[in-house]
Amino acid sequence: MIKDKFTYSILIIEDNPGDLYIFQEYLRDQILNPNIISATSFKEAAEVLLDDTQKLDIIFLDLSLPDKNGIALIHEIVKIGKKRPIVVLTGYSDIQFSIDSLHLGVSDYLIKDELTALTLYKSVRYNIERGKYLLQLEQSEKRYIDLFHLSPQPMWIYDLDTLLFLDVNDAATDHYGYSYEEFLKMTIKDIRPKEEVSNLMKILNDNPGDKEGKIKGFFRHQKKDGTVIEVEITSNLISRIGKTVRIILANDVTDRVNYIKAIIDQNDKLKEIAWVQSHVVRAPLARLMGLIKILERDTKLADEDKSFIYKELLNSADELDEIIRDISDKASKIEINNTSYDFGDITR
Repeated sequence: MIKDKFTYSILIIEDNPGDLYIFQEYLRDQILNPNIISATSFKEAAEVLLDDTQKLDIIFLDLSLPDKNGIALIHEIVKIGKKRPIVVLTGYSDIQFSIDSLHLGVSDYLIKDELTALTLYKSVRYNIERGKYLLQLEQSEKRYIDLFHLSPQPMWIYDLDTLLFLDVNDAATDHYGYSYEEFLKMTIKDIRPKEEVSNLMKILNDNPGDKEGKIKGFFRHQKKDGTVIEVEITSNLISRIGKTVRIILANDVTDRVNYIKAIIDQNDKLKEIAWVQSHVVRAPLARLMGLIKILERDTKLADEDKSFIYKELLNSADELDEIIRDISDKASKIEINNTSYDFGDITR
């Protein structure tokens, strides 16, 4: 029979010499060179578990020790076990208690009278791999929590059925003005202007993507102080405590939207000025040029005619001056809401 060549470091906490011997033999039957450490009391086990030089992979625990037993024993071992997998070794009379102990942080339980070398080895492999997976999952959840709560942009999670906020980050509370506790009593409808709620519900009811995956779009939100803002929403579905929920990232684009509106307004004014220059200015200018040509061509005009022409020249000049002043006045009013914009921010 081929034995597992990996050197597992195993702590067996068992005060019965006969049971301890059987466990050791079973392990050696399946594992080529196991590193087996034994403890016959809680005190001995604690010394091993608190020793940082001991790199244990798994712990097997008998529930009845001379100095501690039952729930109190489990609590203490879990506390100092440093998240290592713990497998309870039990007799038939303790089966229900062993099952209940799974809620206390125990990974698995084995019935002593049904134990074989193979089942013990499978328990070692399964619980070590499960422990690694749970540790990776915990680390992944911590990274997610850090990314969520430390994000500089507002983020929140809401329930797909009730629309209640389940979690919000600090950026959301700062930006919208509600406290964390207030958010958790609200739904996503509460941060919309009243006239936008029906549109929101239509999107949620009509858009099948709301329960399938990503949603991205522009919406109007309302802060606690009543300020209405333009928001770009990016969202996706995630699993949270075994339930599918939606996570939202909100990017306030109010300044960008106002900037674009100001640019459009500016362009309209420029078009108006261009039309004035190409149409309104042409009439008095044409009259001026025509009168000047008359003076150049007819040098012997009567004084009465000259007086009329000079008067018309002056009227046309005054009209042209007024048009130019009007153009200058319109041009001076072309501003973007008296606001200085960082073009780098606008284009991002």
